[in-house]
Amino acid sequence: MPYIQMSTSWFRVIILILVCDAARAVVKLPGNKTIPAVIMFGDSIVDTGNNNYIETIFKVNYPPYGRDFSGGVPTGRFCNGKVPSDFLVEELGIKEFLPPYLDPSLDTDDLKTGVNFASGGAGFDPLTSELAKVISLSAQIDLFNEYVAKLKVAVGAETTSTILSNSLFVVVAGSNDITNTYFNNPIRRLHYDYSSYTDLLVDSASGFAQELYKLGARRIGVFGIPPIGCLPSQRTLQGGVERNCADNYNELAQLFNAKLSVELNSLNNRLPQARMVYLDVYNSLMEVILNPKKYGFSIANKGCCGTGTIEVAFLCKCPCPDVYNYVFWDSFHPTETTYRILVHQTVKKQISSFL
Repeated sequence: MPYIQMSTSWFRVIILILVCDAARAVVKLPGNKTIPAVIMFGDSIVDTGNNNYIETIFKVNYPPYGRDFSGGVPTGRFCNGKVPSDFLVEELGIKEFLPPYLDPSLDTDDLKTGVNFASGGAGFDPLTSELAKVISLSAQIDLFNEYVAKLKVAVGAETTSTILSNSLFVVVAGSNDITNTYFNNPIRRLHYDYSSYTDLLVDSASGFAQELYKLGARRIGVFGIPPIGCLPSQRTLQGGVERNCADNYNELAQLFNAKLSVELNSLNNRLPQARMVYLDVYNSLMEVILNPKKYGFSIANKGCCGTGTIEVAFLCKCPCPDVYNYVFWDSFHPTETTYRILVHQTVKKQISSFL
């Protein structure tokens, strides 16, 4: 019997490897279209290590994070392996990883093919980044301006302008605003109801996208907020004894997403040459959570770390032996495999909207 169980387990891993290999296929762009670089902004979903270089408790540059990354090295990614930033440049055939901008070892090739300004714990609400003591979105813009200056020195102003206008700019934020700032901060709830708070977030996202446009970006993708009420941590804290999804968290996320989609369409109509695209992750992740077996998973309501119900960051210890069974790595962040599936679906479905 033990031999049969082991064989079944290895068979599952082999199937998953084949699926993942298929997902690695580089997307085919039309012959006259190129995406030379990816420029990333946002939070822990896409941070590839910027928080390693600042004073904050929002760091994961220690085991077991990075357990399944190249060489098993903890890089500051809030995951067991790669995160969406990495899979995006991989899917586009640009490079294997998207480096954090604050990495002192960046070279000219890194600058030309894209860098990452995201900081775990950041949000559209300025208070979110302030409370976490991380790199706010406005500070990420400041770093981007510094990056542009370096790029001009390296390749010249004309080539820099061409790189920026053809690159893919991606923004991922909003989850921390709802989970950490709105529902955990009585002052925010006192001054804002659901409608007015989502207006605040959308205004911030819109202003951020318009600032990128002024600085030379044309292809700008903004991810919606995922179904955060179904994260293992929120199930534990807000889902009752049965750990159901927290409907109020999901309701706020969906309201933001609907308003964001409308706003980005409005910006496209107002700004010449703009290709601003709302990227839906709510429905794609919810589909995986509701139908985990369809995607090769068996556990969607707990993370791989510890009990899987609340552990994240320094509480993430004693990870599960078979991470391929899990949709979530810790109680807040998906596994590398989940990210690969979501990014592949997004690129396949929406890359043409940027061209």
